[in-house]
Amino acid sequence: MQAARYKYLCGMRDTRPLGKRLKYSLVYWLVRLLIAVANLMPRVWWLRLCGALGSLAYHFAADTREKAQTHLGLAYAGQLSVREMIALNKKMFRYLGMNAGDILRAIRVRSLPDLNRFLITHGYEHFEAAQRKGKGVIFLTCHVGAFDLQVTSMALRGLKPNIIGTALKDPRLNTLLFDYRNAYGAVAVERGRETLRLLKALKTGGSVAILIDQDTKVKSRFVNFFGMPAATPVGAAILAMKTGASVVPTYVFLDKDWKQHMHILPELPLVLTGDEEADMVANTQTYTDVTEKIIREHPEQWVWMHERWKTRPGEEIQ
Repeated sequence: MQAARYKYLCGMRDTRPLGKRLKYSLVYWLVRLLIAVANLMPRVWWLRLCGALGSLAYHFAADTREKAQTHLGLAYAGQLSVREMIALNKKMFRYLGMNAGDILRAIRVRSLPDLNRFLITHGYEHFEAAQRKGKGVIFLTCHVGAFDLQVTSMALRGLKPNIIGTALKDPRLNTLLFDYRNAYGAVAVERGRETLRLLKALKTGGSVAILIDQDTKVKSRFVNFFGMPAATPVGAAILAMKTGASVVPTYVFLDKDWKQHMHILPELPLVLTGDEEADMVANTQTYTDVTEKIIREHPEQWVWMHERWKTRPGEEIQ
C-alpha cells in the first residue's frame, strides 16, 4: 500500500521550489546512506559518530539552532542562565544525532531479543494491568529520545499498535517512515485520518499510540505547558472519552549506560463529568502535565526547535 502511495505521489508534479526539492533529495539520500552503514560498526561507535554529526549540525543549522534557543528561553526564563541554555541546546543537537542513529540502526532489527540488547523496558506491568480491562489502551508518548523505538517494541511484542503521526513533507521520506512504522504488524495512521479505524481498534481491545507534544493542524485546545498556553491536540482525550480506553504514558531516553530505556507509566485517571468540552480540556491538561514532567527530566532529548507555542488564541482548530 505504501509503495503504491509513494508511486502516486511521485507521479504528481512537484511544485516545490528547486531549492527545497534539492534539499529534500539530499536529506533522503543521506538517510538511505546512513541506513546502509548503520550496522557496519559496533553500536556505541555508531552512536558516537551520529552524536558528533549532531554536534556539527549545531554550527551549520542556524535557523534550527536559533529556534531551539528561543524556545529554551521561553521555557526556562529565570531558571537557567543564557550560558546554561546554550549548553543545553548543544546537548540537544548531540542527542538528536545519537537517537536518530539508533532509530536508523533499528530498521535492521528482526526480533524482540535483538531489540532488547539495547532497549530496556520498565513498567510493562502497567500496560498489562490496563489491557486486562478490555477497553483498549492509548499509549500517550512524546518526542523525547528515540521515540519510534517504542513502536518497534510494541509491534515485536505482537500488540499491533496503531501509531498516529504527521506526514512528512517529502513523499520519499514519508514512505520510509511509514514502512518502518508498519513493520512487524504496527499500523501507521496519518494524523486526522481514519478515526473510525482507531475507535474500532480500541473498542476491540487494541492499542493506539499518539503524541500530543507538538502544535499541529488538528483539533486543539489551549492548555498550560511550561507555564504558557499552548495549542494541544485533543485526539487522545476524545478517543479515551468515547471508548473508555486506558491512557498509559510512555517515553524512552538514551541513558549514560548507552542503553535506551523505555518507561511505561501507570494509567492516568479519566475525567468524565458530562461536560464534554470541559472534560476534553481537563484530560488534555492532565496528559500535558505528564508530558512536561518527562521533558523536564530529559530536556536534552526533546525537540526544542519545534514551534510549540506558535498558534495564538483564536487560531486553533475547533
